[in-house]
Amino acid sequence: MSTSDIILGEVVGTAMLILLGAGVCAAVTLKKSKAQNAGWLAIAFGWGFAVLTAAYISAGISGAHLNPAVTLGLAVQGNVPWDQVAVYIVSQTIGAILGATLAWAAYYGQFQAHMAELALRSGPGAQSTAEAQAAEAGPVLGIFSTAPEIRNTAQNLVTEIIATFVLVFAILTQGLNDAGNGLGVLGVLITSLVVVSIGLSLGGPTGYAINPARDLGPRIAHAILPIKGKGRSDWGYAWIPVVGPVIGGVLAGLLYNVALG
Repeated sequence: MSTSDIILGEVVGTAMLILLGAGVCAAVTLKKSKAQNAGWLAIAFGWGFAVLTAAYISAGISGAHLNPAVTLGLAVQGNVPWDQVAVYIVSQTIGAILGATLAWAAYYGQFQAHMAELALRSGPGAQSTAEAQAAEAGPVLGIFSTAPEIRNTAQNLVTEIIATFVLVFAILTQGLNDAGNGLGVLGVLITSLVVVSIGLSLGGPTGYAINPARDLGPRIAHAILPIKGKGRSDWGYAWIPVVGPVIGGVLAGLLYNVALG
């Protein structure tokens, strides 16, 4: 696997993943969207189909990791050289920023309408949206990144570790593609269904990041995009959807080697 293949496949694939994943969150959240209030089922299946689409696009190029936790799990398992890990992770993060930016562009008018209504509701003399959100998430951050329903550091971290472990262990126990560094065709479909299952079963507490690039990249995009009244990017929480999935991915690789390797 060449460095250029990794960069191309992971940037394009992760951008597609986040475009469609953040897109379904925007569709469900924003005013003037035909899918507003479609609910958690729409989000869970939307993210599952996003994984399906992105993985099919990039599987033949880079192995379609699309997730630093998957890359680390495969490296621990022994199917990815450690000197390629950083290239994968940087490419995934760049792709995630790009995908989040494209989702914002696709829903630009809806973002404008949504934020204008929020500003109107605040009324003269009321606190600004950013001030009202204090040190926590702004009103549209959930379109970009995850946030817990109950802020409990230990529980939030454990939830992300468990959910990511399920994802990565499921991937490791499937057949790899001919290049030996990613899923085969059937594995892509199965993994997409696993993502839907995780969203429905384990996504409620934290919004199931299960992917450091999926959370960090869009959070960076949220911080830099010109969205008036967007509020804070909640950097105090941002380490949990990075560290939790990293731990979960590494644990999955270690258990695979002990039990099945």
